[in-house]
Amino acid sequence: MTTQQPSQRRVLVVDDDSNMNALLVDILRGAGFEVTSAENVDEAIAAVATSRPDLAVLDIKMQGASGLDLGTILRDDFKVPFVFLSLMDDEQTVRKASEMGAIAYLVKPLDMRQCLPTIEAAFARADELRRLRETESQLSTALQQSREISMAIGFLMERLHLDRDTAFETLRDDARTKRRRMSEVAEELLQCVERINSFTVGAAQRTRRPA
Repeated sequence: MTTQQPSQRRVLVVDDDSNMNALLVDILRGAGFEVTSAENVDEAIAAVATSRPDLAVLDIKMQGASGLDLGTILRDDFKVPFVFLSLMDDEQTVRKASEMGAIAYLVKPLDMRQCLPTIEAAFARADELRRLRETESQLSTALQQSREISMAIGFLMERLHLDRDTAFETLRDDARTKRRRMSEVAEELLQCVERINSFTVGAAQRTRRPA
Protein backbone atom coordinates (compact mmCIF):
# COMPACT_ATOMS: atom_id res chain seq x y z
CA MET A 1 0.00 0.00 0.00
CA THR A 2 1.38 3.40 -0.99
CA THR A 3 1.90 5.87 1.82
CA GLN A 4 0.10 9.18 1.32
CA GLN A 5 2.12 12.38 1.05
CA PRO A 6 1.58 15.03 3.77
CA SER A 7 -0.49 17.22 1.42
CA GLN A 8 -2.98 14.36 1.11
CA ARG A 9 -3.22 13.83 4.85
CA ARG A 10 -6.07 15.42 6.80
CA VAL A 11 -5.46 16.34 10.45
CA LEU A 12 -8.02 17.57 12.96
CA VAL A 13 -6.63 19.74 15.79
CA VAL A 14 -8.81 20.09 18.89
CA ASP A 15 -7.72 22.48 21.65
CA ASP A 16 -9.74 25.10 23.54
CA ASP A 17 -6.60 27.26 23.88
CA SER A 18 -6.92 29.34 20.72
CA ASN A 19 -3.21 30.31 20.74
CA MET A 20 -2.07 26.69 21.02
CA ASN A 21 -4.65 25.67 18.44
CA ALA A 22 -3.39 28.27 15.96
CA LEU A 23 0.26 27.36 16.61
CA LEU A 24 -0.32 23.66 15.94
CA VAL A 25 -2.39 24.42 12.83
CA ASP A 26 0.43 26.62 11.49
CA ILE A 27 3.06 23.95 12.19
CA LEU A 28 1.09 21.22 10.45
CA ARG A 29 0.04 23.33 7.49
CA GLY A 30 3.63 24.47 7.10
CA ALA A 31 4.58 20.79 6.82
CA GLY A 32 2.04 20.29 4.04
CA PHE A 33 -0.88 18.74 5.90
CA GLU A 34 -4.51 19.65 5.31
CA VAL A 35 -5.68 20.87 8.71
CA THR A 36 -9.08 21.50 10.30
CA SER A 37 -9.38 22.89 13.81
CA ALA A 38 -11.97 22.84 16.58
CA GLU A 39 -12.08 24.24 20.11
CA ASN A 40 -14.49 21.81 21.74
CA VAL A 41 -15.93 18.33 21.38
CA ASP A 42 -19.10 19.39 19.55
CA GLU A 43 -17.13 21.32 16.93
CA ALA A 44 -14.76 18.37 16.57
CA ILE A 45 -17.56 15.85 15.97
CA ALA A 46 -19.11 18.18 13.38
CA ALA A 47 -15.72 18.46 11.65
CA VAL A 48 -15.29 14.68 11.61
CA ALA A 49 -18.75 14.23 10.11
CA THR A 50 -18.06 16.85 7.43
CA SER A 51 -14.56 15.82 6.42
CA ARG A 52 -13.24 12.67 8.01
CA PRO A 53 -9.67 13.27 9.18
CA ASP A 54 -6.89 10.73 8.87
CA LEU A 55 -5.61 11.70 12.32
CA ALA A 56 -6.81 13.85 15.22
CA VAL A 57 -4.66 15.74 17.73
CA LEU A 58 -6.63 16.18 20.96
CA ASP A 59 -5.91 18.32 23.98
CA ILE A 60 -6.73 16.23 27.03
CA LYS A 61 -7.90 19.05 29.33
CA MET A 62 -10.63 21.23 27.84
CA GLN A 63 -13.65 23.04 29.22
CA GLY A 64 -16.73 20.82 29.09
CA ALA A 65 -16.13 17.37 27.63
CA SER A 66 -12.45 16.44 27.66
CA GLY A 67 -10.11 15.12 25.03
CA LEU A 68 -10.43 11.74 26.73
CA ASP A 69 -14.18 11.82 26.05
CA LEU A 70 -13.59 12.81 22.45
CA GLY A 71 -10.94 10.13 22.00
CA THR A 72 -13.46 7.50 23.06
CA ILE A 73 -15.98 8.81 20.51
CA LEU A 74 -13.41 8.91 17.71
CA ARG A 75 -12.21 5.41 18.55
CA ASP A 76 -15.59 3.73 18.95
CA ASP A 77 -17.86 5.63 16.55
CA PHE A 78 -15.59 6.90 13.79
CA LYS A 79 -12.46 4.70 13.90
CA VAL A 80 -10.29 7.82 13.62
CA PRO A 81 -6.80 7.42 15.13
CA PHE A 82 -5.73 10.14 17.55
CA VAL A 83 -2.80 11.71 19.35
CA PHE A 84 -3.18 13.28 22.78
CA LEU A 85 -1.76 16.71 23.61
CA SER A 86 -1.27 17.76 27.23
CA LEU A 87 0.74 19.73 29.74
CA MET A 88 0.88 16.56 31.83
CA ASP A 89 3.58 14.04 31.01
CA ASP A 90 3.48 11.91 34.15
CA GLU A 91 3.54 8.15 33.79
CA GLN A 92 -0.08 7.66 34.90
CA THR A 93 -1.48 10.09 32.32
CA VAL A 94 0.63 8.67 29.51
CA ARG A 95 -0.39 5.12 30.46
CA LYS A 96 -4.08 6.06 30.47
CA ALA A 97 -3.72 7.71 27.06
CA SER A 98 -2.13 4.56 25.70
CA GLU A 99 -4.82 2.34 27.22
CA MET A 100 -7.47 4.46 25.51
CA GLY A 101 -5.88 3.82 22.15
CA ALA A 102 -3.83 6.98 21.58
CA ILE A 103 -1.07 6.22 19.11
CA ALA A 104 1.20 9.06 20.27
CA TYR A 105 1.50 11.72 22.96
CA LEU A 106 2.62 15.34 22.59
CA VAL A 107 3.65 17.46 25.55
CA LYS A 108 3.06 21.22 25.85
CA PRO A 109 4.76 23.57 25.23
CA LEU A 110 5.23 22.23 21.72
CA ASP A 111 8.70 21.80 20.33
CA MET A 112 8.57 21.76 16.52
CA ARG A 113 11.45 19.29 16.48
CA GLN A 114 9.31 16.97 18.61
CA CYS A 115 5.95 17.69 17.00
CA LEU A 116 6.41 16.82 13.34
CA PRO A 117 8.34 13.54 13.84
CA THR A 118 5.70 12.47 16.36
CA ILE A 119 2.89 13.23 13.90
CA GLU A 120 4.69 11.35 11.12
CA ALA A 121 5.26 8.38 13.42
CA ALA A 122 1.58 8.49 14.41
CA PHE A 123 0.55 8.33 10.76
CA ALA A 124 2.86 5.36 10.18
CA ARG A 125 1.38 3.58 13.21
CA ALA A 126 -2.17 4.38 12.07
CA ASP A 127 -1.40 2.92 8.64
CA GLU A 128 -0.01 -0.22 10.25
CA LEU A 129 -3.09 -0.66 12.45
CA ARG A 130 -5.42 -0.11 9.49
CA ARG A 131 -3.60 -2.76 7.46
CA LEU A 132 -3.87 -5.18 10.39
CA ARG A 133 -7.63 -4.54 10.66
CA GLU A 134 -8.05 -5.08 6.92
CA THR A 135 -6.07 -8.32 7.08
CA GLU A 136 -8.11 -9.56 10.06
CA SER A 137 -11.33 -8.70 8.23
CA GLN A 138 -10.21 -10.52 5.09
CA LEU A 139 -9.16 -13.55 7.12
CA SER A 140 -12.49 -13.60 8.95
CA THR A 141 -14.37 -13.42 5.64
CA ALA A 142 -12.24 -16.18 4.14
CA LEU A 143 -12.82 -18.43 7.14
CA GLN A 144 -16.56 -17.83 7.01
CA GLN A 145 -16.67 -18.59 3.29
CA SER A 146 -14.61 -21.73 3.83
CA ARG A 147 -17.02 -22.84 6.56
CA GLU A 148 -20.04 -22.30 4.30
CA ILE A 149 -18.42 -24.21 1.43
CA SER A 150 -17.57 -27.12 3.75
CA MET A 151 -21.14 -27.24 5.08
CA ALA A 152 -22.58 -27.14 1.56
CA ILE A 153 -20.28 -29.97 0.47
CA GLY A 154 -21.34 -31.99 3.51
CA PHE A 155 -25.01 -31.46 2.62
CA LEU A 156 -24.45 -32.61 -0.98
CA MET A 157 -22.56 -35.67 0.22
CA GLU A 158 -25.44 -36.65 2.50
CA ARG A 159 -28.35 -35.76 0.22
CA LEU A 160 -26.91 -37.04 -3.08
CA HIS A 161 -24.77 -39.84 -1.61
CA LEU A 162 -21.56 -38.42 -3.08
CA ASP A 163 -17.98 -38.69 -1.95
CA ARG A 164 -16.29 -35.45 -0.88
CA ASP A 165 -14.40 -34.83 -4.13
CA THR A 166 -17.50 -35.35 -6.27
CA ALA A 167 -19.56 -33.09 -4.00
CA PHE A 168 -16.88 -30.40 -4.27
CA GLU A 169 -16.82 -30.68 -8.07
CA THR A 170 -20.63 -30.50 -8.17
CA LEU A 171 -20.65 -27.29 -6.17
CA ARG A 172 -17.77 -25.85 -8.21
CA ASP A 173 -19.39 -26.70 -11.54
CA ASP A 174 -22.66 -25.09 -10.47
CA ALA A 175 -20.78 -21.93 -9.47
CA ARG A 176 -18.96 -21.84 -12.81
CA THR A 177 -22.20 -22.33 -14.73
CA LYS A 178 -23.79 -19.43 -12.88
CA ARG A 179 -20.55 -17.40 -13.05
CA ARG A 180 -20.62 -16.88 -9.32
CA ARG A 181 -18.25 -17.55 -6.45
CA MET A 182 -18.43 -20.93 -4.76
CA SER A 183 -19.00 -19.22 -1.44
CA GLU A 184 -22.07 -17.42 -2.82
CA VAL A 185 -23.54 -20.64 -4.24
CA ALA A 186 -22.78 -22.45 -0.97
CA GLU A 187 -24.49 -19.73 1.07
CA GLU A 188 -27.54 -19.84 -1.21
CA LEU A 189 -27.72 -23.63 -0.89
CA LEU A 190 -27.52 -23.46 2.90
CA GLN A 191 -30.27 -20.84 3.00
CA CYS A 192 -32.49 -23.14 0.93
CA VAL A 193 -31.73 -26.02 3.29
CA GLU A 194 -32.58 -23.85 6.29
CA ARG A 195 -35.84 -22.81 4.64
CA ILE A 196 -36.79 -26.40 3.89
CA ASN A 197 -35.96 -27.41 7.46
CA SER A 198 -38.28 -24.69 8.79
CA PHE A 199 -41.13 -26.13 6.71
CA THR A 200 -40.31 -29.60 8.01
CA VAL A 201 -40.40 -28.44 11.62
CA GLY A 202 -43.68 -26.60 11.04
CA ALA A 203 -45.30 -29.64 9.43
CA ALA A 204 -44.15 -31.87 12.30
CA GLN A 205 -45.63 -29.50 14.88
CA ARG A 206 -48.98 -29.40 13.09
CA THR A 207 -49.02 -33.20 12.90
CA ARG A 208 -48.58 -33.48 16.67
CA ARG A 209 -51.45 -31.11 17.50
CA PRO A 210 -54.43 -32.82 19.18
CA ALA A 211 -57.55 -33.15 17.04
